[in-house]
Amino acid sequence: MADIPATRYVKSDDVHIAYQVIGDGPRDLLFVPGFVSNLEALWQSPARTAFFCRLARFARIIMFDKRGTGMSDRGSQIFTLEQRMHDVQAVLDQVGSRRATLFGISEGGPMSLLYAATYPERTSALVLYGTYARRSWAPDYTFAWTDAQWSTFLDDIEHHWGTTDAMSLLMWAPSVAGNKHAVEQIAAYFRASASPGAASAIMRMNRDIDVRDILPVTRVPTLILHRTDDRVIDVKHARYMGQRIPRAKLIELNGEDHMVWVGNQDAILDEVEEFVTGHRQTAEPDRVLATVLFVDIAGSTERAAALGDGAWHVLLDAFYAKARGALGQYRGREINTAGDGFLATFDGPARAVRCASAIRDAVRPLDLKIRCGLHTGECEFVAHDIVGIAVHIGARVAALAAPGEVLVSQTVRDLVAGSGLAFEEKGTHLLKGVPDRWRLFRAVTGERFG
Repeated sequence: MADIPATRYVKSDDVHIAYQVIGDGPRDLLFVPGFVSNLEALWQSPARTAFFCRLARFARIIMFDKRGTGMSDRGSQIFTLEQRMHDVQAVLDQVGSRRATLFGISEGGPMSLLYAATYPERTSALVLYGTYARRSWAPDYTFAWTDAQWSTFLDDIEHHWGTTDAMSLLMWAPSVAGNKHAVEQIAAYFRASASPGAASAIMRMNRDIDVRDILPVTRVPTLILHRTDDRVIDVKHARYMGQRIPRAKLIELNGEDHMVWVGNQDAILDEVEEFVTGHRQTAEPDRVLATVLFVDIAGSTERAAALGDGAWHVLLDAFYAKARGALGQYRGREINTAGDGFLATFDGPARAVRCASAIRDAVRPLDLKIRCGLHTGECEFVAHDIVGIAVHIGARVAALAAPGEVLVSQTVRDLVAGSGLAFEEKGTHLLKGVPDRWRLFRAVTGERFG
């Protein structure tokens, strides 16, 4: 995970605006967030971290929380585009930026458009993602939200804001709707970004936004990006702007997620980099030989039901603390946690086996039994995730492990010869979705691992 940049403040009228700066590229890019944000909470997600680190490869990135949200002052519930333009000016002046590309996301788009038209001398270019010129239905603008849709959405904020039951989560990021951990992360980010009252006030302001008249007088180079099946903002909004902003470039991307860092973020970042710099430098995947370790709590569903949500989450936190302690001891690299699972990688298979056994032993006092599966193979590190056939094999091996068992592939067993580790053969197995049959081995209990 990247280091969190320092959060600083600048006074804009009577409001303190929180901002961060990351990167030292030759160009300035001001990131104008969607309707809510939190500068410090955003770094808690590998996907969001990867997004901003990629931007910082080719520009100095200036980020801020709009008034009423995140780390900025929350006192006022009155928000206007004019006030927010003034906030942008204050931030840019504070960091010494004379001209910047504005990257407006969703609700940040209309203000970015207004700023670019009003201050073209301070705006080098304009990038708009998943945004609009008008948010509400009109006889001459029939693809925006109707009064009924607005009523449903505002009622959802009132009753479900920041929870995993919120309708907005399914709309904003449908591709991860089935991933409980990802949904909980997004809900937590929303809670950190705004209260229900602030979120409602912002959306009520958005309901009245209409910047259609300034589209023809937007003279800076403009790139419009939109996912074709976006469930929050219909792609027709992007097409409308593309037809009316002089010489605007419209690119429609595959996908249905509205959140810019959910789904294929590289497709978006490639276009932004090329537009801002004139070329793109897509990084080659980092291919390495690694040992993957999958850890899964046996009987987790029944245990969670018996304990209840509160006690279960306390137990999960204790489990992760034990696992991370062992990872630190054996120099493992945490990749992600999903539900009650854990994925880590090691540059040495013997340490991976010892770590798995150490985690198994460490969680016994918690009355937990875990399944562990290990495989060694070529993996690709992409941003903060890992992909490749070796990952699939490791997951399939873990699925075959019994509670309390550390199960490894023959590759792992062969590579640790001479390490003092002992194994017991567990037969030949078909692994779902993986070619051939695989010999698996159980790390023998009773060994001194460490």
